[in-house]
Order: sequence, then structure tokens, then C-alpha cells
Amino acid sequence: MASYKLASYKASDGSARAGMVIDDTVFDLGAEAAAAGAAGFNGSRVRGVLENWTAAGPALRAISDNPDGSVSQPLSETRLLAPVPRPSAIYCAGANYWDHAAEMGNTNIKKDEIEPFFFIKSGSVVIGPGDEIRLSPTYSEKYDYEVEIALFIGKEGRHVSVDDAMDHVAGYTIMNDLSARERGKRDDWPFGMDWVRHKSFECSAPMGPWIVPADDIADVHDLSMKTTVSGDVRQDSSSRQMIFQIPEQIASLSAQMTLYPGDIIATGTCAGVAGASGKFLNPGEHIVMEVEGIGTLENSLVAE
Repeated sequence: MASYKLASYKASDGSARAGMVIDDTVFDLGAEAAAAGAAGFNGSRVRGVLENWTAAGPALRAISDNPDGSVSQPLSETRLLAPVPRPSAIYCAGANYWDHAAEMGNTNIKKDEIEPFFFIKSGSVVIGPGDEIRLSPTYSEKYDYEVEIALFIGKEGRHVSVDDAMDHVAGYTIMNDLSARERGKRDDWPFGMDWVRHKSFECSAPMGPWIVPADDIADVHDLSMKTTVSGDVRQDSSSRQMIFQIPEQIASLSAQMTLYPGDIIATGTCAGVAGASGKFLNPGEHIVMEVEGIGTLENSLVAE
């Protein structure tokens, strides 16, 4: 059974198309689905694939074993985009790794006495692999990075149990949960924290390079994770550090609202962030994020 990645790529006419990456080749998924007579999903867009993942998942697996290849191109000559450029929702788990919570001063977490903590990031701030992260010097002087495993929901769910939660996951990508650290606290309002200013700003959700089907990851809770900034290793840990694992996160969110196909859950980051070390991001730097089994997300930093 062939291994593949689901990606969005820029076609020759400038449109965003769904692609199937197999080894070093990108196959146009719309053309592949048509050639295979696959039905029940829109193969031209990744969102259309995710919205009908129950039908699309098995079809893509069958196509990957014997692609038609009539519309394909080398991966090295392909401009990959964010898997879903404007996702419907991005739910982000906060302080969800033991080592990251500790470095931020939270050393006495009692998991059995708390629930997962989430904030929402705007889908409009998503950029893709290779895109420039534009840092506005007038907005923040303390831009931070966070390597995260992000999952895509592939099956609608409300009140999903922990035991059934993984059935709702289509696949995984990498997300850089950028923060503007000094924007998180508000002195002009009595409410304390401002998560919108802190987490949702231009280019604050680099994502990619593709979606790895969930079935291809043997244990998502045992993957190495690393962030390197211009050659300096900043984060080097493992998803074993997750406090609330993915089934628990899905169960918690779906108890609050319905999760829909195409929704994203960013599952938290490990230790090594600039908020703890003081090594904040600067224009001219290059950031590389690696997650075992998923891939590498690279972006350069420029002044806006």
C-alpha cells in the first residue's frame, strides 16, 4: 500500500488545486479522481476532500497504489500552499505540554483537576510553506514561535467520546503558532488577557507542508518535534509531553460545539519558546520546524 500526502499546490493557471504527493511527484487529485472514477467528493480542492473524508479516504488510498499520472509534475518544481488556505476554524490548545508549561512557570499542574484550555486563531492569518512571515515592527517587539502538530477533522462530531475521537481525524500537518507576547496582557481593560491580539495577527499561522493521513502515523503521541531558527535549535522535544492527548481534546471541544470537516485543532507546543528564553524572532531569520513522520515547515522572516 503506497504512502501519500494530501497537499494544496499552485497550478499553472494560478489556481489552488488539490494534489497527491507520492515520493517526489505531485499528482493532480482532481484528474486522478476523474481517471479512477472516484465519486462522492470534490477532488479539485483539499477542503472538498476533507468535507467528504469518509468517501475520499479509501478512494485516495486506492489511487495512490496506481496513479494515472496524466496531470503531474515534480515536487521540486511545485509551489505548495497551506493545505487549506482559509480554514473554517482553528482551535489551539494552550499550555498543553508538560515541559512547555513548566518553562512558563506552571510546574504544579494537576491534570485530574482541570480541563483542556483552548483559544481560537483566525483562518485569515494562515500562510503556507515557503511563504514569508511578515513581522510588523509597530505591532510587536516580542514575536514568538511554537511548533505544533495540527490535525484536520474529517468527520462531523458533537459529544464525541474519547474512545471514538480518533475516528474523526483525517490527518496531520505542522503549524507554527506565532505569538506577539507583549500583546497578551491588557492594562486598559479590566479583563486581563487579550488572546486575539496575542495570537491572531498577519502571518501568525504558517502551516504545511501537507496533510499526512492519520492512518500513516503509528502513534501521534510519540513523535519528535524540533524548531531551528537560523541554525540555532530552539525546541527539541516530543509529543509524549502532551498533557491532554488528542482524543481528550476532541472530546472536550465537541462537548462545547460541533466539530466540522476541515476544522483544525493545533494540539500545543513543547518547551523552548522565546517567551522563556528571550530569543524572540527578528527579520532576516529563517525558521525550520520538523515533526517526525509529518515533514518540515520552513519560512523566512521579513519586516513588513
